[in-house]
Amino acid sequence: MPAPSAQDRTMIEDLFIRYTCALDAGDVETLVACFAEDGSLESPAVGAYAGRPAIREFARRFARFRERGSQLRHVISNLRVDVDGGGDKARAGCYLVVFLTRDGRSRMLAPGTYDCELARTEGQWLFQRRVVTMDHDYELEGI
Repeated sequence: MPAPSAQDRTMIEDLFIRYTCALDAGDVETLVACFAEDGSLESPAVGAYAGRPAIREFARRFARFRERGSQLRHVISNLRVDVDGGGDKARAGCYLVVFLTRDGRSRMLAPGTYDCELARTEGQWLFQRRVVTMDHDYELEGI
């Protein structure tokens, strides 16, 4: 796949940032809006979800986790992006580190990656398929 235009790269980077910030803030509707209508999400820590209604439930689980006093901070880096020749499909991925703060104590969870298939819909990049891979298993109690 050819390198993305500067505009596409910026839009895709913004999508990744909107997603992680919405997840950490418990902003359900912003998180859901990051996905195509038939988009999917797979995570070893919280399962697989397909379609916006299921992704909304995933986002609500994280919002309730935050409401009960746990704060996650998803930190992403090393974003790589490839856009197909037609310009409406892309693959993107990055490294992922997550910090969890609960009861006044913070810890880092297992590092991992996001690997994503993207689709341009009405001029906007959205996640079509988002796969989370962690370096080792862990459990999020209370999620």
